[in-house]
Amino acid sequence: MLKLIPATDRYHATPTNWLSSYYLLSYADYNDPNNEHFGPMRAFNDATIQGKGGYPQQPRSEMEIVTLVLDGELQHNDTVGNRGTIKKGDAQRITAGTGLAHAEMNATDTPTHIFQIWLLPSQSGLAPCYEQKDVNLFDTSNKLVPVASGQKVLEDLLYINSNSTIYWCNLDADETVRFKTFPIRNTFIYVLEGQLFVNGLDVGTSDQLRATDEHVLEIQATVDARFVLLDLPVSPANY
Repeated sequence: MLKLIPATDRYHATPTNWLSSYYLLSYADYNDPNNEHFGPMRAFNDATIQGKGGYPQQPRSEMEIVTLVLDGELQHNDTVGNRGTIKKGDAQRITAGTGLAHAEMNATDTPTHIFQIWLLPSQSGLAPCYEQKDVNLFDTSNKLVPVASGQKVLEDLLYINSNSTIYWCNLDADETVRFKTFPIRNTFIYVLEGQLFVNGLDVGTSDQLRATDEHVLEIQATVDARFVLLDLPVSPANY
């Protein structure tokens, strides 16, 4: 089953003068009991942080948090001693585990655009930890590139404590990628820019597609497109 959610259905939040964020799932002051999660995914925020703005230290626990930097940069620091700067094309993973507080600040004068994804961990009580990597989001075309995964057999990507994989794709016009899935898995697609044709549905910029009980997704770009795809377990027993 395919569920297309148009860009206009996203919840738009501007809680401060430095943040504009679109919430794809219930988050902060957006509370929809019918849209609280998709498998283990508990949040997906499409956020723009203005220059000199950012998130002050906030406590987190029992969550895997993955951030993809689409433009600009962010400075990270946390209460377990991690420091770093993530830039365009980079990805970051925070295992909140038993608890930490972290801050993400845009120290530049220009906006930073990110996708931030929260996933329930496969096990609780983990030690907090942090990882960042230059995953070259925009360097590879016409293939699904894994960026973060709970599959340790995959190399050169972020490891997450979740039975999930996050893929990125830069797809040229008229090119197609094929994603094989299973009825025990959910697939989530969100389009950064461009237009896709997926199993008979048009999926445009900032649209999202949620697939359940499917076997194959044929993803064609009708114009140049960039999108993120998440492969997620259905059952909480497999998170």
